[in-house]
Amino acid sequence: MSEVIELTRPSAHVARVWLNRPDVRNAFNDEVIAALTRTFEQLAQDKDLRVVVLGAHGKAFCAGADLNWMKAMAGYSWDENRADAQRLADMLWTLDQCPVPIVGRVQGDCYAGGMGLAAICDVLVAVEGATFCLSEARLGLLPATISPYVVRALGAQASRRYMVTAERFSAVQAHALGMVHELATPDTLDARVDDIVATLVNNGPAATRACKALVRDVSGQPIDAELRAETARRIADIRASDEGREGLASFLNKRPANWLSQ
Repeated sequence: MSEVIELTRPSAHVARVWLNRPDVRNAFNDEVIAALTRTFEQLAQDKDLRVVVLGAHGKAFCAGADLNWMKAMAGYSWDENRADAQRLADMLWTLDQCPVPIVGRVQGDCYAGGMGLAAICDVLVAVEGATFCLSEARLGLLPATISPYVVRALGAQASRRYMVTAERFSAVQAHALGMVHELATPDTLDARVDDIVATLVNNGPAATRACKALVRDVSGQPIDAELRAETARRIADIRASDEGREGLASFLNKRPANWLSQ
């Protein structure tokens, strides 16, 4: 594993992915993009995995683009810029398609591309003093590749403001807008993340994956006959599955489900 990304496995069911460039506030470059892509491609194949924690070492979560990387981009042709942006877009999509929930752990600055990573998380926990910013317009740029995820997480109206103004906003504001799910102090951040991880690990592993896919697939869809039939099929499938039958039996018989011992 590349040194710019640290992967730890505290258990077979849990992975922790850490941005590991604290000296540059975990800023993006080509190496980070490639390492995150490889890491999440590998994790997506792990059938035992139930949750991924995405965090960062140091004082900042992610400050956006690395300065040296930006200097290199300044001399790129249109074709080189297009290829470079495509790698970032593909990395974000790879994380978004992770079949298990991603719990984001945010401290310090969360800027530009870092906001893309935060927006992808299924559950986002942030320190109350964390700061968010879609800073691209200050540089004459735009947050294009991260925009599908940011707009989904932050909402269209708030995205309109913060993309065009490039203003900083607080974790408290991000929480009020629904992007941040939980606020914590620096002393309670890890404990709160651990509580959420434990909750996810205790849920039915197939059901949790199916719930994540369900939200993605029904979001924004018209509630028509096709969607009603599809949702009915999905609940029938999982009710008839081994996990669904075990979950119902364990509930009715007031005993732990068998996946808790696996």
